Amino acid sequence: GVMVTWEQLEGACRSCQKCPLWQTRTNVVTGVGNREAEVLFVGEGPGEQEDLRGDPFVGPAGQLLDKMLAAIGLDRKQVYIANVVKCRPPHNRDPLPEEQAACIHYLRAQTRLIRPKIIVCLGRIAAQAIIRPDFKITRERGIWEERKGFWLMATYHPSALLRDPSKKRDAWEDLKSLRRKMEELECI
Repeated sequence: GVMVTWEQLEGACRSCQKCPLWQTRTNVVTGVGNREAEVLFVGEGPGEQEDLRGDPFVGPAGQLLDKMLAAIGLDRKQVYIANVVKCRPPHNRDPLPEEQAACIHYLRAQTRLIRPKIIVCLGRIAAQAIIRPDFKITRERGIWEERKGFWLMATYHPSALLRDPSKKRDAWEDLKSLRRKMEELECI
């Protein structure tokens, strides 16, 4: 159906049965934050805490994301946070290509409603869904690309930083680059 308002989008997400993930979800996790944000962050999909609470990035990775935002003077009220898939893949496995394909139009509808200037992909899955299917996160993180009026960049997913703290230095460089891009585009 047509999703021209937030109400229609959220209704469509709540009743969605386009892939098998609806059968195991507790909550659909559409997104959180400022619906007029200049910056849209996109992760891959909800985990256990997100599925239980119905909000994205509320577990340990979300707490780290909040710290990362705070480090460059931002908080959730200024940005919007969403995922490629809106339902939790079982056992937090990667969302399958067919699950992403079934769900990505919701993210596109969100992007049309928000009209951000900047889209930051959190992790490889989001970067491959949004920037390029063969995106290599370690090689191409932090590189800006302009497309269809959006500035795109990928950085590590916060959960990757929790698993491998040595990546935090690179992620910090990416965050500073985001802050500079926001200043350049007069988002701040």
